[in-house]
Amino acid sequence: MIRFHGKGRSFCDRSNRRDFLSIGTLGLSALTLPDLLRAESASGDSSHNSVIMIYLTGGPPHQDMVDLKPDAPAEIRGEFQPISTSVPGIQISELMPHTAAMMDKFVAIRSLVGSDGRHSSFQCATGQPFGNQPQGGWPEVGSVISKLYGPVDPAVPANLDLSMHMEHLPYNLPGPGFLGQAHAPFKPTGESLADMTLEDIDLSRYGSRRQLLTKFDTVRRNLDKHGYPQDADAFTQQALDLLTSSKLADALDLTKEDPRIRERYGKDDPNVLPYSNKGYQAIVSKFLAARRLVEAGARFVTISYADFDWHSSNFKHGKKVIPLLDRAMTALVSDLHERGMQDNVTVVVWGEFGRTPKINANAGRDHWTKVCCGLLAGGGMKTGQVIGATNKYAEEAVDRPVHFNEVISQIYKNLRVDPTTTTVDDLTGRPRYLQDEFKPLPELG
Repeated sequence: MIRFHGKGRSFCDRSNRRDFLSIGTLGLSALTLPDLLRAESASGDSSHNSVIMIYLTGGPPHQDMVDLKPDAPAEIRGEFQPISTSVPGIQISELMPHTAAMMDKFVAIRSLVGSDGRHSSFQCATGQPFGNQPQGGWPEVGSVISKLYGPVDPAVPANLDLSMHMEHLPYNLPGPGFLGQAHAPFKPTGESLADMTLEDIDLSRYGSRRQLLTKFDTVRRNLDKHGYPQDADAFTQQALDLLTSSKLADALDLTKEDPRIRERYGKDDPNVLPYSNKGYQAIVSKFLAARRLVEAGARFVTISYADFDWHSSNFKHGKKVIPLLDRAMTALVSDLHERGMQDNVTVVVWGEFGRTPKINANAGRDHWTKVCCGLLAGGGMKTGQVIGATNKYAEEAVDRPVHFNEVISQIYKNLRVDPTTTTVDDLTGRPRYLQDEFKPLPELG
């Protein structure tokens, strides 16, 4: 048996799956074409649409980013000033000059409503309510897309999670729910990433490693010629695909990127916050890795970025965290446009709720569920606009409230899925609609 070790995790079905994969002994007779690849070829379209979701853990302050209120009292408006953007009439925070300069390529939603108030990625990741879940739990959107489409390239998982492991466990992605571990997001991080590289290999071991690579190459050629064993399950297929191709490792290897492009994204700041050691770091290189992954064939990539739960020192933290996000986010969107990928890749930037209009005694903003914000780009959407508005203190939506699930429906639409008619079966075999009532945003075309 060939085993690649990673840190064990427990899931709702009580199974334990390592971040990477194990390959058991296989019989290589009675080979057939995998159903996994058949679905993609049957679509008759070799192109694919993708999503990069940037999850702003903890709830970003809408009043300090895209919905500033300069005429409000000092205890509400805060320290930051609005600046004009490339779109006449639209202003955003002075901490986001790069976004301001290319606002024509973004959509700012200032009236996002429907937060269930939980400090969790669940609502952003699944588009479902936390309560009254079916057996096994609701799957995240990336898992649904993995189920519906499978991978574009068998060597690159359809659904990937580049997020760091965060101490507050609900911030981490909820997983595949009732769709099962075959559609869990692949996490090429930590020990799993180390498993994909050859380190500390001396000359005495190199020969055996080379022999192993030759065997993998032989297996790959046989699989390409004949297909997979009939009894090979999804994990075995994925393991073989990943181990016999360098495509995923190459996509994650940022040394292969043009240094000038890498520089655009800015420098990683693992100490951007006083509590960064708990998994809340500004690793902006992950934005570039996400672009390389969707270019390689990934359908859904999620990144967590820093943390915004600033009950104190809101402005001190904002001056560090928001400019780094501004630079990396705009580098990503610029990159997509320069590569002609802007119609096929959707970028979603949001968190689970907003922050209180009134600044507290510790110069922080507390949890606020009545309204929050989000940014969208790419996906062939009509950009260069603001959707919705809040009242004079940014307390609640007064024009065009946009529900979280409308954004989720838009994501599905951009992935060529009708969320109100498409179903996936739960563990009882009952078909579940992706969205019961919420439709995509008509403003986005």
